[in-house]
Amino acid sequence: MAKLTIDKNLNTDNTPSTDNTPITDNTYSRRQASLSSRRPGPLARSLQAATLALAGAALSTQALAEHDVKLGLMLPYSGTYAALGESITNGLKLAIEQEGGSLGGHGVEYVTLDSEANPSKAPQNMSRLVKGDGVDVVIGPVHSGVAMGMLRVAKQTGAITIIPNAGLEAATNQLCMPNVFRTSFSMWQNSYPMGQVAYDQGHRKIVTITWDYAGGKEDLAGFEQAFTDAGGEIVEQILVPFPSTEFQTYLAQIASIAPDAVYTFFAGGGGVGFVRDYAAAGLNDSIPLYGSGFLTDGNLGALGEAANGVQTTMHYAETLDTPQNQAFVSAYQEAYGEAPDTYAVQGYDAGKLLAQAYASIDGEPDREALIAALEAVELDSPRGPVSFSASHHPIQNVYLREVRDGEHHVTSIASEQLEVPDSACPMKS
Repeated sequence: MAKLTIDKNLNTDNTPSTDNTPITDNTYSRRQASLSSRRPGPLARSLQAATLALAGAALSTQALAEHDVKLGLMLPYSGTYAALGESITNGLKLAIEQEGGSLGGHGVEYVTLDSEANPSKAPQNMSRLVKGDGVDVVIGPVHSGVAMGMLRVAKQTGAITIIPNAGLEAATNQLCMPNVFRTSFSMWQNSYPMGQVAYDQGHRKIVTITWDYAGGKEDLAGFEQAFTDAGGEIVEQILVPFPSTEFQTYLAQIASIAPDAVYTFFAGGGGVGFVRDYAAAGLNDSIPLYGSGFLTDGNLGALGEAANGVQTTMHYAETLDTPQNQAFVSAYQEAYGEAPDTYAVQGYDAGKLLAQAYASIDGEPDREALIAALEAVELDSPRGPVSFSASHHPIQNVYLREVRDGEHHVTSIASEQLEVPDSACPMKS
């Protein structure tokens, strides 16, 4: 609780106070008892009552202004995913700085905790932020395994949580809850539009390939659903042991099948290795390669010419030609000396989501009021228009991008304002 102060030079006997102790909830009751023991006359009591009433109104306003919003950032700041955590943090802080460094007139305090992308530590870390540090909102994580542990604590405590990356379906589907929002994506949302794209481009028989883990399988499921619904056939689904990057055997298998095209989900070093090996095997000359945007996002420098012609679907591209994105890219580059990526946009939109929600609340922002305000937000984002479904998942555009000369070129909107079904979420019933 913020400390409350009044002008202690205004006693009823007009003598200066010698007690300079700030009045908190505990000291306030003691001070009132001291005043009562003096037994002032009727006029003094009337003046005292009026003074206290005015002070109470002023204190209420002051408390609102002085109450900082504590944001708990549970993101990776070390290890493999550290760059992603930094990008999200940079985007978030840029958004809040553009609001004058405050949220609805409240100052902002950041409490950062390195998640280490370690699922086993997630419940303990989340509890520390919520119960130990007393944060108002938790922002995180990057890793879907960490999200599972966070969601358990969010359910137990009711902590308002904003997911700025982890794409596991369950967060806004089977495990959805009123206090959890997402500003990123689900694996399905980015892959589903590509199924129709591949069919429309004339492909009828496709091989899909990913790592044998939940995220990869969810991504393939979205693509396969749309492609087969359109009339295409998945002739082979290849699952590579996670996190192996030895792809030669599987590329030989693809060459022997000779499908019309290949759809894949790999990311990070796996994405770099697969695209390079695919090109080195000469497959890109005859079998077009499609993928989730994470295949090439953040990897263009490492991929070089091997990525030319690769088509991906994603909810953002740094080359998106809109005034909102151009302003964002310019501001981000000025602040951090580098171009933003998808992770930065997701952090930025988390900040704008909070800013708009807090600004819309009259009075002290309690939990229920903040949840209602968050649900009503509509963002004019660098990625395009964003609103939130009943399951608190972003409704957003998904873009078709092609790599040309080291850049993602947006060729079309693959799916406009795509809403994730989240049919198992009770909030959508």
